[in-house]
Amino acid sequence: MDPETALEFVKHGAALLLLDVPQYTLLGIDTQMFTVGPAFKGIKMIPPGPHFVYYSSSSRSGKEFSPITGFFIHAGPSEVIVRQWDQQEERLVKVSEEEEERFSQAVKSLEFDRHLGPYNLSQYGEWKRLSNYLTKNVIDRIEPIGGEITVATESVMVKNSPKTAMEKALEEQLRTSKFSASASVDKSRKRGCYYTKIPHVIKCKGMNGEELTSLNLDKTELLESILMKDYGGSEDLLIGELQFAYIAFLMGQSLEAFLQWKALVSLILGCTEAPFHTRSQLFIKFIKVMYYQLKYGLQKDREETNGAAVGVSTLLDESWFSADSFLHRLCKDFILLVQDASVVDGDLLTWTRNLKELLETSLGWEFQQNSAVDGIYFEDDDEYAPVVEMMDDTSYN
Repeated sequence: MDPETALEFVKHGAALLLLDVPQYTLLGIDTQMFTVGPAFKGIKMIPPGPHFVYYSSSSRSGKEFSPITGFFIHAGPSEVIVRQWDQQEERLVKVSEEEEERFSQAVKSLEFDRHLGPYNLSQYGEWKRLSNYLTKNVIDRIEPIGGEITVATESVMVKNSPKTAMEKALEEQLRTSKFSASASVDKSRKRGCYYTKIPHVIKCKGMNGEELTSLNLDKTELLESILMKDYGGSEDLLIGELQFAYIAFLMGQSLEAFLQWKALVSLILGCTEAPFHTRSQLFIKFIKVMYYQLKYGLQKDREETNGAAVGVSTLLDESWFSADSFLHRLCKDFILLVQDASVVDGDLLTWTRNLKELLETSLGWEFQQNSAVDGIYFEDDDEYAPVVEMMDDTSYN
C-alpha cells in the first residue's frame, strides 16, 4: 500500500489503543491474531463497524496461558478506543473519560502511529461474512455487564445445562487447553451474556399426544413465537445473535456461546413448514450465514498474523463434527427436506446445495436416506428427542 493511501486509512479508520499489554500476550481482532512485541500499543486502520477483540496473557516462561477473554466493540469512523492493562487482574480495562480523550487526541496526532500494528485489510472480507448482521443493537442486547466474555467465569452457568457426550468432550478440551490454565475467577464478573432463551420442548394442555408430537417435530410455531416475543419480529436480530454466539465461541472459546449457537441452529433447522411458506427469506439468510461460519471454522492449516503460535479455529476439527453429532442429524434432515420439496425458493435451494457440498467435501458427510430408521431419535440420543408433557397452559421450556 502506498504511503498516501495508508495515511487515508489511518485517518478514517478506527484505532484500538492498548496500553501496557505484556510482551508475548496472544491478542486477536476478528480473524487476525498477533503475538505482542515490546513496541506494541494497539491496532490502527480498523474498518468502522463491529469487531471482536480477544487476548490470552502468557506466563513468563511462555508455556502457560490464561483463559481467553474477549469483548465486542462497534467502532465509528476515526474513533479511538482505549484500554489499559491491569497488572493485578491481568486483563484490559477501560480508562477514565479524561484519559480517553487525551489518548484519543494523541493517536489522531499520530504520536502513537509507529507503535500501532495495521489491521490486515485483506482479511476484512472474511470477517464481514461472519459479522454482517452484527449491529451495535445486537451487541448491546447480548453482551454481559462489563462486556467481558471468558470461559473462566462460565463454569457455574453451564454446569447444569444438558450436554451430549460431544459437548462434554468440548468442555474438557476448553478446560485443559493451553489457554485454560488455572485462574482465579472474579465473582463480580460471573454474569454471562444476555442470550435469548430458546426452549427445547413445547408443552401444552388440551392437545392429544399426536398433536403435541407434531408441534415438537416441526418447530415453525415455536420459531414464530420467539421471533415476535423476543426479537420484535426482526429476522435480522435473530441472525445477529447467531453470529454473536458463533464468534464468542470460536474466537472467545466460550462454552455458553456454543450452547446458544447450538440452540439457535437446532431451532431453525428443526422447522419443516417455515422454510417454504412463512419464512423463506429468513432461511436463505440463515443457511448463507451458517455456510460461511462452517467454511471459516473448517479451514485447515491457518497461518496466523505475525507468526502467532495459535489457531483461532482449533476447536472445529473433524472429530468434533462426528457423524452422530446433533449438527449432522439436523443438516441431513433439512437438506433432504429441501431436496424433496415440490416448491422451494431458488436462493434457498442454491445455498442449501452449497452447504451440502461444503459438508461433503470438508467432513465426508453423506446425505442419502439409507434406511427406514434414519431420522428417528432414540431415548439416549440427546435432548432433541421429542418429549411431551401436559401443562396447565401453553408454554415453551
